[in-house]
Amino acid sequence: MPILNKDMTLCISLAARPSDIGTRFHNYLYDELGLNFIYKAFTTTDIEGAIRGVRALGIRGCSVSMPFKEAVIPLVDHMEPSAKAIESVNTIVNDDGRLTASNTDYEAVATLIADVDPALPVVVRGSGGMAKAVVAAFRGAGFDDLTVWARNAEAGQSLASRYDYRSIDTAPAPGASILVNVTPLGMRGADEMVQSFDADAIDAAEVVFDVVALPERTPLVVAAESAGKRLITGAQVIALQAAAQFEKYTGRVVTADQVARASEFSRSET
Repeated sequence: MPILNKDMTLCISLAARPSDIGTRFHNYLYDELGLNFIYKAFTTTDIEGAIRGVRALGIRGCSVSMPFKEAVIPLVDHMEPSAKAIESVNTIVNDDGRLTASNTDYEAVATLIADVDPALPVVVRGSGGMAKAVVAAFRGAGFDDLTVWARNAEAGQSLASRYDYRSIDTAPAPGASILVNVTPLGMRGADEMVQSFDADAIDAAEVVFDVVALPERTPLVVAAESAGKRLITGAQVIALQAAAQFEKYTGRVVTADQVARASEFSRSET
């Protein structure tokens, strides 16, 4: 890391529960590319004040996590299509006081499903903020047969109807070709050992997509890998969305190898 100096460009993240993943990812690439940037994670109880600070202090980039992804919308000057599509922001770029918002989660998911057959039926388990990005990306990619499976029937119906899909609140019969987990099941913590789709559903599927990033090898990922299914992982999502943020903040395009190294480093002490 370079020595702190008055000309250093600051980028930050705002989250209810900050982690070191983004901090390590961005700072690794700043160091590798010799950029006079630094990235620091923050939390706040005053999102309006925090965004005023981004504008007033000339903070170049701001990553936004839950629960701030919708709260920042009225605080920015311009919304790119990726943020407009789901009315949710995870990235803000400051150009001399003008704040532009985008959603690189949406962009990452759209990239990862770009070569998947849109005729295949999909089940998305979950209805939270990231589920919105996932469902919108599938709609944008031309998928017409998608079911939202959500424990909260009202939230599931709201999400599904927004994109003209169906919703259910109990486990569907096996048969969907694409399974997507966008719940905390399998995430490090209390639900780490819980598999979000059962063996019969996995056996019937062609593609299994688990958005959980920590741990990388969730029970769903392990089961799908053992069954020989095509996998899309949360580690891929988080690396692609962070790389897109990096490029927006710095104007530097990074290679796939650089992203892979930064992603590995970002997860090495988590």
